[in-house]
Amino acid sequence: MIAADTLDALTAEVAVNAAVAHLRGCFPGLHFTECSEDDVPVRATPVRETTDHLIYLVSGASGHCLALTHSADAATGVLVASRVADED
Repeated sequence: MIAADTLDALTAEVAVNAAVAHLRGCFPGLHFTECSEDDVPVRATPVRETTDHLIYLVSGASGHCLALTHSADAATGVLVASRVADED
């Protein structure tokens, strides 16, 4: 479970420094993964956004594969995806 106030603080921290090593130090109880937004399924919707990053919640509660979730109660980790600049 990730509390709403923790998600708020995490979003604010991502806006300043999204490096996973930094986030792990700030939020030692959470698991973090980072990728590019191109690596996230198109149908996935972030739970939070900053100017440069999209934030998704990850659930491992099913006992099998990890999955993106919108449920903070089911979340066991966070995926921070760097936005990709639009190429025109």
